[in-house]
Order: sequence, then C-alpha cells, then structure tokens
Amino acid sequence: MAYTLPDLPYDYSALEPYIDEQTMRLHHDKHHQTYVNNLNAALKDHPELSELPVEDLVRQLDKVPEGIKKAVRNGGGGHANHSLFWKLLSPHFDTAPEGALRTAIEQRFGDLEKFKQQFTEAALSVFGSGWAWLVKDNAGELKIVTTPNQDSPLSDGLFPVLGLDVWEHAYYLKYQNRRPEYVEAFWHIVNWHEAARLFDSELAETGSKK
Repeated sequence: MAYTLPDLPYDYSALEPYIDEQTMRLHHDKHHQTYVNNLNAALKDHPELSELPVEDLVRQLDKVPEGIKKAVRNGGGGHANHSLFWKLLSPHFDTAPEGALRTAIEQRFGDLEKFKQQFTEAALSVFGSGWAWLVKDNAGELKIVTTPNQDSPLSDGLFPVLGLDVWEHAYYLKYQNRRPEYVEAFWHIVNWHEAARLFDSELAETGSKK
C-alpha cells in the first residue's frame, strides 16, 4: 500500500495575504508530492514497512534497513511533517490557544507573547533548511526544538504540537530572504484548535496515510 498526498483542508488561496496561492500550490502539489514519491520508491521492496502509518514509520527508523534509511528519513519525515503542517494552518485568522494548551504554554513560558518570542527566535536560528517545533515530551512537558532538513521530532520520541516549515520553498516566492516576515505572518494563521487537539492526545496523530 503506497503513501499518498493528502488534500489541503482549505483552498490554495485561503491563507492569503499571509501565504500566497502560488506558494501553496508549489509547496503542496510539488514539494510534498516529491517527498511522497521518494518515500514510496525507497520502500518498494519493503511492503511491510509501507503498511505503517507514516508517523509510526519515522518513529521506528531503527527498523528500517540501513541501505534505505536516509531516503526513508527524508521522504518519510517530509511526508509526516507536511501532513501535519497543513492541518496546523487555518484561514480563520488571529485566533489564540485555549484550554489546557493555553494553560500549559503560560506555565512553561510565562505567557503567550513570551512563547511566541522564543518560538520565533528558534525559527530564525535554523541554519539553512529545517523546522521549528513546539513539542510535548514523554513527561507531558512542553519545549521548543528545531530539526534540520525533514527530520521529525517523532524520531526523537517527541510529540509535535505546533510546527513551522522554514525551508525557503515555504516562503521564498512572497518573502524572498525575509524569513522574519514569514514567521511573523505565521502567527496570524495558526490553527490553535488542531494544536490543542494534539496537545490533549496521548499519541501524536500527526498525519494521514490513505
């Protein structure tokens, strides 16, 4: 059973003016599709691995044969990360976290603005291509981490709650080299409802495998 590209949960233009339609089409239809294609190609001789949900696959990279591990790490991580990322963006602009997630953020970081500042600093600190994450560890504590390339926090035993793609393909058409402006725009389109759902779940059900 092959992995497939999930549909966007909104129109390509739904996030404008913060993320433009052209970027969304390129990012979803081309870049994400390439990760799916590469993952399927890497696993063509390992159907037992293809049966795993992609998030389980990247959690269990130690079970992947050494000869294809890098390709699975990159393709599987890219698929899992992007499948989550689309859900963490919302056309309902300028919302805020509520409930247990809001309480946990305030307890861990002081208040929402301090959290945003620390997360922004993490996103801007990524050298080259990678991601910034708010994750929950095995003790249920929140922390901010970054990962290079398409590495997934799931591979480190962490549960993603919020993630931001800072690869240039995520923003270059609109923002060119102005990553700070892209990160600032991100805060207008966060799907806090989905982030709260992830925080409340015992497992990071971060993507879909159709």
